[in-house]
Amino acid sequence: MISFQPRHIQAPELFGDFWFNSGPISIRAMKGSVVMVDFWDYSSSNCLRTLPYLKAWNRKYQDFGFLIIGVHTPEFKFGRNAENVERAIRRSGIDYPVVTDNEEFLWTSYSNRLRPTKYLIDKDGFLRYSHSGEGEYDQFERSLQSLLNEAGYRGELPELEPPLRETDIPGVVYFRATGEVQVGYLRGTIGNPEGFSPESTLDYSDHGYHVGGRFYLQGKWFNEKEFVRFDGQEGEEGYVGLQYEAVEANAIMDSEPRTKSTVFIEQDGLPLTAEIAGSDVTISSEGLSYVLVDEPRLFNLVRNKDFGEHRLKLTTASRNFGLYSFTFVTGVIHDLVSRN
Repeated sequence: MISFQPRHIQAPELFGDFWFNSGPISIRAMKGSVVMVDFWDYSSSNCLRTLPYLKAWNRKYQDFGFLIIGVHTPEFKFGRNAENVERAIRRSGIDYPVVTDNEEFLWTSYSNRLRPTKYLIDKDGFLRYSHSGEGEYDQFERSLQSLLNEAGYRGELPELEPPLRETDIPGVVYFRATGEVQVGYLRGTIGNPEGFSPESTLDYSDHGYHVGGRFYLQGKWFNEKEFVRFDGQEGEEGYVGLQYEAVEANAIMDSEPRTKSTVFIEQDGLPLTAEIAGSDVTISSEGLSYVLVDEPRLFNLVRNKDFGEHRLKLTTASRNFGLYSFTFVTGVIHDLVSRN
């Protein structure tokens, strides 16, 4: 959480490619109100995990002279598509204004570095607070309330939003989860000795020994800047495997326009059970666990009960299937919590 000196940094004006849920909004025109600018990406797990708080604050404080404006700055090319963004906004239940920042003009003008990052702007149009990543929701909401008081509100303000997840409780200590694993050749951390062959197809062999934080391919995969795409012949399969430490595992996946790709999910050599299957996983009558990929977005694959080390495997025979990255969610160290 960063606090800025009052009347020191004027908030940069907002402009962008497309506006959703409203017409263009000017920071200058919002003087007298408290404004939050939230830099996010609809395929980011961190951004999606902060959304419930933003939506709650929007409902609680919009009648107090408070406005949230989302700035969608995409990490991947598919996030530049306005239809994809609009579909994600509807799916996520966002009803506050959102502007797209495909060329990162706003990202640059705010000197932003991470997704998500929230900025609070006071009644005079100056930056006062910012916070990057997840957590510290109580501190941020208190700062929001202090700016509403500065703006002239003298009534009773709502109670702070309670923690929605165990990991959101102030003061808890987390395990160190596996970081994001990128897959495309620009930033990917491939474990196969074959490495990458940009803009071409390689026939990969997975030799079975996996190092954490790297992904391993089996079969024919086309190497693109941001992702790999399965390129096997009819009847052939390929898979992506990796070792991770976390509670939850997600993957950003895609299927070429107007197609659907079936991806089978296994953990530690077995199909997922209903107890640990992620929200986007289907369990077949035969006990197989799979995801039907029909648009570019984040898919929740695994929700383990506890933090631990696991082997994840994604298998497909769909030539339209593309994989961008894996992200993971940590868990609380309960022993430390209980001692405190």
